[in-house]
Amino acid sequence: MKWIQFEYEGNTHYGVIDGEMVQVTDLAWEDVLSKRPFTPLAALPLADIQPLNPIGRPHKIICIGLNYLDHCRETGAVPPERPLIFTKFTTAMNDPDGEVRWSAALTQKVDYEAELAVIIGKNGRYIPESDALSYIAGYTAANDITARDLQRSDGQFIRGKSLDSFCPMGPAFVTADDIPDPQNLEIESRLNGRVMQESNTSQMIFPVAKLISFCSQAFTLEAGDVLLTGTPHGVGIGRTPQLFMQNGDEIVVEVEGIGSLRNWCRVDDGKEQPLIS
Repeated sequence: MKWIQFEYEGNTHYGVIDGEMVQVTDLAWEDVLSKRPFTPLAALPLADIQPLNPIGRPHKIICIGLNYLDHCRETGAVPPERPLIFTKFTTAMNDPDGEVRWSAALTQKVDYEAELAVIIGKNGRYIPESDALSYIAGYTAANDITARDLQRSDGQFIRGKSLDSFCPMGPAFVTADDIPDPQNLEIESRLNGRVMQESNTSQMIFPVAKLISFCSQAFTLEAGDVLLTGTPHGVGIGRTPQLFMQNGDEIVVEVEGIGSLRNWCRVDDGKEQPLIS
């Protein structure tokens, strides 16, 4: 089932995609997450609605770095022996079709990262890998946008990954029963129509089940938490010459079975609030 959160005539709703229509419900995100039964209230054309981030505000955005071998090679990084965990602040969340904004006074090297996002469906700690997939409510697409200059100068990831608007997700939340195998999904990104990343989740170093189990040994996973599972090769910093997003660019992330997440880049001049990196 493909759920979306959307705005229509000033009101926010959850609905189920049905072809070119959306079946409107009275459910909130917590109801969707808990699989509460529903009866459609109305049907609206998809073309008439404004899609929003489909998963509400999670407790945690857990991110995995260097989880595709080819991405390690292009960035000159040694493949990790165990999952590399970092986080993005929830204030970085953004909507489908939303603007990704940054100040040129703060960063000039903003990069894209296409990722499969896993949504946790129930609380868990010390989850065995063999049972890990049962903790998944569903999936969406994400763009782990990164200010590479901040990431490199800081020596850790959080600030460069957490600028406001730097975590678009969507366009839909697809329930786990519609994606029985998260390790066989095509994933790509396109910058202004040009394919930049093109891979398959089968190329992950650590599969989704391993990531869930590994994380749960250290901290509790809560219903609604988001796990970003890493990005494949083709990012801008790994290219020769390097390529970063610019004002007015269109960036699209597409994950098989989920859909296309499109966003637009907007560079602020920084005059209103001068920023120091």
